[in-house]
Amino acid sequence: MPKTYAGGCHCGKVRYEVEMDLESVVMCNCSMCAKRNWKLAFVPADAFTLHSGTHALTEYRFNTGHIAHLFCATCGVASFSRGLGADGKEMVSVNVCCLDGVDHDALPVHRYDGASA
Repeated sequence: MPKTYAGGCHCGKVRYEVEMDLESVVMCNCSMCAKRNWKLAFVPADAFTLHSGTHALTEYRFNTGHIAHLFCATCGVASFSRGLGADGKEMVSVNVCCLDGVDHDALPVHRYDGASA
């Protein structure tokens, strides 16, 4: 059952809410995710609301350029990214380590081999 979580960056400039369940957390080994040690949950764009920090976000794209990897220009924390899902619909990947009050070490993790994709 989906739940609403609040999250954001370290300095607090970027704040958002997201409605999701945390039953499907992914750790990817691509060059970006491995260096960031991200734990990701993917949601449709309409399940994500950015409350503050639009102007604090800096974007980085690599490889195919399909994913907007966003991070706070002040503290450097990348709490979410935006892109298109396999179905062509807008999606958001949320770094669950940036969700308030969530024990991300206790979540079941699915490993994805993005390095070979």
